Amino acid sequence: MELARLYGQMYRIRRFEETLLELFSAGKLVGTTHTCIGQEADAAGVIACLDPERDIVFSNHRCHGHYLAFTGDLEGLLAEVMGKATGTCGGKGGSQHLCRGSFYSNGVLGSIAPVATGMALAERERGSGAVTTVFLGDGALGQGVVYESLNLAALWRLPLLAVVENNFYAQSTPSRLQLAGGIPDRARAFGIETEQLDSTDVLEIREAAARAVARVRGSGEPFFLVIDTYRFSPHSKGDDHRDPAEIEARRLRDPLTVAAVGLGGEQRAAIERACEEELAAALAAARAAPDAG
Repeated sequence: MELARLYGQMYRIRRFEETLLELFSAGKLVGTTHTCIGQEADAAGVIACLDPERDIVFSNHRCHGHYLAFTGDLEGLLAEVMGKATGTCGGKGGSQHLCRGSFYSNGVLGSIAPVATGMALAERERGSGAVTTVFLGDGALGQGVVYESLNLAALWRLPLLAVVENNFYAQSTPSRLQLAGGIPDRARAFGIETEQLDSTDVLEIREAAARAVARVRGSGEPFFLVIDTYRFSPHSKGDDHRDPAEIEARRLRDPLTVAAVGLGGEQRAAIERACEEELAAALAAARAAPDAG
């Protein structure tokens, strides 16, 4: 059942991120970390429509959910952020700078847009049929290089899917104070087809992403998908100045709660139990691994 699989991915991401915050508080992480608690449906829904054997994903500083949904490598990621030699990048990339197969991330705001655009150009020239997906936050729309990238993607007709996870905050600044106009209009200005979705339902997101991926793969042209979402966690570890009442009100749309409605209690418990066992095993392995040299 697709919903059960997607719920498992989201629960896995949620518990991974919660564990990271606990490890950071205990001084067990190397460097910083930015969690995606509340945004799990975006990673699970969009990446479910991609082909991991062919397609390419670029992520940002809030990359763990995208990484787990695309690679499934929980143990390698956990070891990486703990600075262990067994980590995805040998413990040298940390939380924000990951590379495995066709997955890449970079913590420099907006910097992934031109790299993803160049990769889309390379894949078009190779004739691979790959879709290059780049995940951007609404805060990255303040970076000029994003618009240079959209311009070239449109001008050169590149197979690029830009996914904007609009959580309404650029770090701690509300969008209304730093973002003028409509987000989809920024891509439409370049003649790029767009869709905006206000949903935390992973099945709805998957449907929208399937349309977008099919459009890019079929036409070879870029697409701009905006998903209105919300993060329950702070921007980073504890730097959160939002009204607690606002956060609690948004919890009514928690993507895990929304998805759980379609699952039986025993089925959900079994999924969660399997995820907890996997996480415990990965944590034990990471703790026992040697530190990065």
